[in-house]
Amino acid sequence: MKVNEYQQLAMTTLNPQLDSKDVLINSVMGLCGESGECIDIVKKWLAQGHELNKDKLIDELGDVAWYLAEAATALGVSLESVLQHNVDKLKARYPQGFDSAKSITRK
Repeated sequence: MKVNEYQQLAMTTLNPQLDSKDVLINSVMGLCGESGECIDIVKKWLAQGHELNKDKLIDELGDVAWYLAEAATALGVSLESVLQHNVDKLKARYPQGFDSAKSITRK
């Protein structure tokens, strides 16, 4: 599946009663909530002796992806353009790959 196809399919489940402002608000709140659920799974694994529940983490990462697609939709841009923008930013920041020194002293 292509990323923009995912965005299109995922957004068929977008609440049609929300206006564009509320879609953006919902998306960033959802990103925060679902990211919190991801870290809770990792916390249980690291600090509480649980096995890493990969299936549950995959479920939550899927929810993060849904809210990311919703945020892109609220902004009127494709998910692919968001991802490409991020890659371009990272290439400019780390043209030779990750560098700790550049990470510490980045602009």
